Amino acid sequence: MKVAFHALYLKKRFPLRISRGVYEGGDNLFVSVTEGGQTGWGEMAPSAAEGAATVSDGQAQLEPFCAGGLESAIHDIWARAHAAGVGACALAALDMALWDLRAKQAGMPLYKLLGLARRGVVSSLTVGINPPEVARARVPLLLERGARALKIKLGSTDGIDADKAMFAAVHEAAAGSGAVLRVDANGGWRLSDAQHMMGWLAERGVEYVEQPLVEGAEDQLPELFETRPLPIFVDESCRFSSDIPRFAHCVDGVNLKLMKCGGITEALRIVATARAHGLKTMIGCMGESSVAIAAGASLSALFDYIDLDSHLNLDPDPATGAPFVDGVTLPAEQPGHGGSLHA
Repeated sequence: MKVAFHALYLKKRFPLRISRGVYEGGDNLFVSVTEGGQTGWGEMAPSAAEGAATVSDGQAQLEPFCAGGLESAIHDIWARAHAAGVGACALAALDMALWDLRAKQAGMPLYKLLGLARRGVVSSLTVGINPPEVARARVPLLLERGARALKIKLGSTDGIDADKAMFAAVHEAAAGSGAVLRVDANGGWRLSDAQHMMGWLAERGVEYVEQPLVEGAEDQLPELFETRPLPIFVDESCRFSSDIPRFAHCVDGVNLKLMKCGGITEALRIVATARAHGLKTMIGCMGESSVAIAAGASLSALFDYIDLDSHLNLDPDPATGAPFVDGVTLPAEQPGHGGSLHA
């Protein structure tokens, strides 16, 4: 197999502010794996929390590992790379490229190779933390794009009054559209604020709240869960399938991301583990193009909720393969996961 690396800057159309900071864009690492005339594509959105802070870090981890050979089964490759300390976001790029390659060699869409249907539920489009007037102006643009669900980022460093003001602006702007409203606090609330905000949001028709408490405060989840007025999903608190048993009794669902778990191989285990514990499932994304989004969309039949929208906020998206049709992100109907860089 021939492995190649390509670094590209991905600029966001609208900067994304969440509780931890503002993201205007960044370099992503694209990995191609070629064998027998077929090429599989993968992508890494760098993250220090996920083991590789820069594209250079990711490439430095992958190059020596790949030099050792990639001829074994994908599950075995994943286990070896994880044990060798390859960061999850870097491993995700290699893993999805290998799955893409094998599906192309089989002449099958990846979802079909995995025994899945080509279907998915409505994908949320994200409204970042903004002043109310900016949020109010942003919502119509997302609705024009075809949004049928909006994920509203809260957890402002200015406190819950700022969260309420912004949410109210989004709520007003979306009124009459039929769009479902969801909230992600990205760990920006302390327990008392989370308890208050979840009640306040429930009264305004929110569907669920994601990561209300900061990663590391999982010991407070049972108290929040006991009287919750809305379903609780965890995101930053859940990276691998092995994380799930310790909080399965005090959440309603888990949000996996390919960059957090190391790709499709571990994503399948997370879904299986979540289901075994009676939990709902969600797939989200980081700052990814259509390559990684297409890989995630190949699994879309497995999820109750989907947040695969980052490619829609790129200016431009350097890749294709993840069509957004009638509010749903699906893989292209072609061999592999469907995502690839523009020629």
